[in-house]
Amino acid sequence: MQLSYCVYMEAPPFRHRSPVHLNNCHLAASFDFLGDRWSLLIVRCALLGIRRFDDFQSELDIPRNILSTRLKKLVEAGIMTRQSYKIAGCRPRPEYLLTEMGQALRLPFLAMRQWAERWVGNDRPPPMTIIRKSDDRPVYVSLVDSDGRPVAPDDLTATFADWAAEDRSKTCR
Repeated sequence: MQLSYCVYMEAPPFRHRSPVHLNNCHLAASFDFLGDRWSLLIVRCALLGIRRFDDFQSELDIPRNILSTRLKKLVEAGIMTRQSYKIAGCRPRPEYLLTEMGQALRLPFLAMRQWAERWVGNDRPPPMTIIRKSDDRPVYVSLVDSDGRPVAPDDLTATFADWAAEDRSKTCR
């Protein structure tokens, strides 16, 4: 059974302001950690097993100074950790591993991959399929409730904390 790639909630009512102020929005805060194309591509590579500076550089064809800056930011954010490795006869070199926080990005990256296959893939077959080891069946990201039961897209809605919209600094419309 293949799950639908699309998740539709009821259409939100028209608003002049978001019900969640940017300063209170966890999703917006997550963009500060990743924030740019290069950082996202570095995390993608790391999720696929790339660890070493030169391997990131050749895989992404990214300028070395930009790669260095992005890796430093990802380490400072707690998404990656830097450690040394040594090959016999060579000086120690750094490699970059995903932390638990970085590994936790696997799920949203898989959801983005599913979205891209549907909307960006130009009807080409996907270059990678995630399968369950035990039976080789394809696996898809989906929404489940707190008991692990699937939730139908038309059964979704959002609730907002009373304080979520506070901290407005501009009143532009």
